[in-house]
Amino acid sequence: MIKNIELEKAAYQFDAKMPLRQAIPLGLQHVFAMFVGNLTPLLIITSACGLAGGEFADLQVSLLQNAMFVAGVVTLVQLFSIGPVGGQVPIIMGTSSGFLGVFNSVAASMGGGVLAYGAIMGASILGGLFETVLGFFLKPLRKFFPSVVTGTVVLSIGLSLISVGINSFGGGNAAKDFGSMENLLLAVFVLVVILFFKHWTKGFLSSSSILIGIVAGYIAAFIMGFVLPTTGVTADGVEFTKAWVLNWDKVAQASWFAIPKLVPVKIVFDMRAILPVLIMFIVTAVETVGDISGVMEGGMGREATDKELSGGVICDGLGSSFAACFGVLPNTSFSQNVGLVAMTKVVNRGALATGAIFLILCGLIPKLGALVSIMPQAVLGGAAVMMFSSIVVSGIQLITKEKMTPRTLTIVSVALGVGYGMGANSSILANTPQLFQLICGESGIVPAAFVAIVLNVLLPKDDKAE
Repeated sequence: MIKNIELEKAAYQFDAKMPLRQAIPLGLQHVFAMFVGNLTPLLIITSACGLAGGEFADLQVSLLQNAMFVAGVVTLVQLFSIGPVGGQVPIIMGTSSGFLGVFNSVAASMGGGVLAYGAIMGASILGGLFETVLGFFLKPLRKFFPSVVTGTVVLSIGLSLISVGINSFGGGNAAKDFGSMENLLLAVFVLVVILFFKHWTKGFLSSSSILIGIVAGYIAAFIMGFVLPTTGVTADGVEFTKAWVLNWDKVAQASWFAIPKLVPVKIVFDMRAILPVLIMFIVTAVETVGDISGVMEGGMGREATDKELSGGVICDGLGSSFAACFGVLPNTSFSQNVGLVAMTKVVNRGALATGAIFLILCGLIPKLGALVSIMPQAVLGGAAVMMFSSIVVSGIQLITKEKMTPRTLTIVSVALGVGYGMGANSSILANTPQLFQLICGESGIVPAAFVAIVLNVLLPKDDKAE
């Protein structure tokens, strides 16, 4: 009995030792939470550059393999740190989706192809080095990020992810059967399993509720394949495979072992890509500050230190440059996993490191990666809606850490109303300069962060004596 109590305490302590039999499942649920999100940006940008099929099919598979390998390596650096690189914070790193708008624009303006993708990699290398420099100067910049600002950024991150979670809940909005009863019931089943294990069990089972829910979702989808029709017909009479069907052929065709290729695409330095990407790296630094603040508040109940924030941002930058050398898009802190930490309170470094090692193995053993990549979107959605909402709650906790005053209320209200509202409804920016649309139109996080920082500087401070 005493042994169990010690194990439970270890899960909620960053440096404590945990037995592998508990650390592995707790790490695996982090991998499941971010796996699809880690690969999706690559699928989108390789398609935009015309590298998704034909002669480039093998290149795309190679890049996906590299994405898993790089995410695992950069996560280990973030967890354990090498000198000033890494914040030693419970953060999982992965391929950022924040750059999608900028990269899509670069691909369009450069006419796509391997040249455009190489320019994206070149810009990512320089942008990562630029963010690294920002990380070293983060301490003097810290005064611009009090809890009301970081809380607003964390809240914006959570709000922007809820729509992503609910899209997955319906089977993925690209699915022909999006929102079908099968997808919705599968997602609800996963959510109910998670809630049951989270609140009606204790210790290890409660902490592993996300993984148990996802495994239950796989089993349910497998059984559904035997009792329900696996294909449907669109209004145009075209037959399609339903989104919840498990594609075992993908696992069968994947190889057992492959070494990640360094510089799979020739790196190109082109100003058309470099300038917009540099600006996005400033935004990424702000988002990473928000993620680290959120994970420390949600998982450890305290604010992040200057050293943790600085090391985290430096790891973000160098990790992105390292990723580009493997042909992978920038690697940054993964907001999905911030939600998972905030929900489970499991911050153990050993547990998260097992997840990172599993990612590296997925990069070396494509069969493992294929097994995780066939997860139905509805299964991920059942877990995601709860995890992403937890980020919103972490943001609220940061904002309300100190007594709310008219000043803080104004900062949060205007940042969310004008900033987040503008980004969430990007059509309002249709007549603004292209660069402004790229930075502010992809999500509400950037404009909300900008408005919160500016208002925090401009509004008169509250009179303490009063």
